[in-house]
Amino acid sequence: MTKAEKTTLIENLTADFKASNAIAVCDYKGLTVKQLESLRANAREQNVKVQVIKNTLALIALKNFGVEGLELKENNIFVWGEDQISLAKTICKFSDSVGGKLVVKAGYFEGEIVDTKHIEAVSKLPSKEELIGMLLSVWTAPARYFVTGLDNLRKEKEAQ
Repeated sequence: MTKAEKTTLIENLTADFKASNAIAVCDYKGLTVKQLESLRANAREQNVKVQVIKNTLALIALKNFGVEGLELKENNIFVWGEDQISLAKTICKFSDSVGGKLVVKAGYFEGEIVDTKHIEAVSKLPSKEELIGMLLSVWTAPARYFVTGLDNLRKEKEAQ
């Protein structure tokens, strides 16, 4: 990779990291190419990006973005996106499907460095669509109960 290509890559990564709310660093030792392609396909569906990046280039891009204190050792795959919950769900679900071969090392969620436990906890939260469904259910409950009450009253009047 030439110096110009590295500079371009760092600029692109910095811009991508600035546009995202969540970044995760994972160890991918033991994964096959087919499994990595599966991870990328799952991530694409959730608008999450997945890329293997050299640690030195990633550290420069993260430093340009303003992230300090993230130690990168050995082989790492970076996963980033705008929605923390979908990113965490994608990683944890995939890790479970491959028997834990994808290991979450650390993350950066909304301005702070987070550990594996935080990412796992976020993955168990309901998604945005599920939360909207719950909210709509709560909002429509009074109308449903009112209609059910009127129907029961009608049935009672017909029985008399």
